[in-house]
Amino acid sequence: MILYLDTSALVKRYVIEEGTTMVDRIWQKATYIATSVVTYAESVATFGRKTREGLLNNDDFKRIITFMEADYKHFIRIPVSERVNEIIKGLVEKYPLRGFDAIHLASAILLSEGGLKDIIFLCFDKLLSEAALSEGFKIGCRV
Repeated sequence: MILYLDTSALVKRYVIEEGTTMVDRIWQKATYIATSVVTYAESVATFGRKTREGLLNNDDFKRIITFMEADYKHFIRIPVSERVNEIIKGLVEKYPLRGFDAIHLASAILLSEGGLKDIIFLCFDKLLSEAALSEGFKIGCRV
């Protein structure tokens, strides 16, 4: 099984918050982890924000980045490409998605177009989760 994580799900792997247990449980069952390359920037920015807000200290921030980068090397990383952009165009006509959410769903669709079918799409956003379900993905949770 391939677990596709959007940023909201990936962050829960490194910062304990509501949903962390679910992410960990599904992660352990996955053969592969996949995400868009934009997840790196979004995640690091999220960890930086949490540090500025006092939810993490500087040592936590450095430790989390180290762990995330070690995992990231092993992910299936979907680049933002012209094909992803083509898919996004169709998605935003059907669903009220924000930009990065559209990138994530389009990336998962591109992954499935490559013949990979046993994909669980995991996110913590209601609209994105509903769109992924409508596109035929198994979803890890509904918000």
